[in-house]
Amino acid sequence: MPKSKIAITLDDNTVATLDRLIEARVFPSRSRAIEDALREKLERLRKTRLATECAKLDPTSEKALAEEGITQDAAAWPEY
Repeated sequence: MPKSKIAITLDDNTVATLDRLIEARVFPSRSRAIEDALREKLERLRKTRLATECAKLDPTSEKALAEEGITQDAAAWPEY
């Protein structure tokens, strides 16, 4: 996948912590550490958003919608 280069500014403590992780071989580079951290954060935000949107659904109306027409459809299903 193509990558884009960006510049960021971090406080000295964060950079020092990042460098210690690289020195301990937790990450191969600053770029990789930041990329992994950002990817994880974005994934968590995506999951949180999905959960938030799902919480807005009314279970009763969703069930009614899911069962709409199922009685007619069930008659067409073969019996096993």
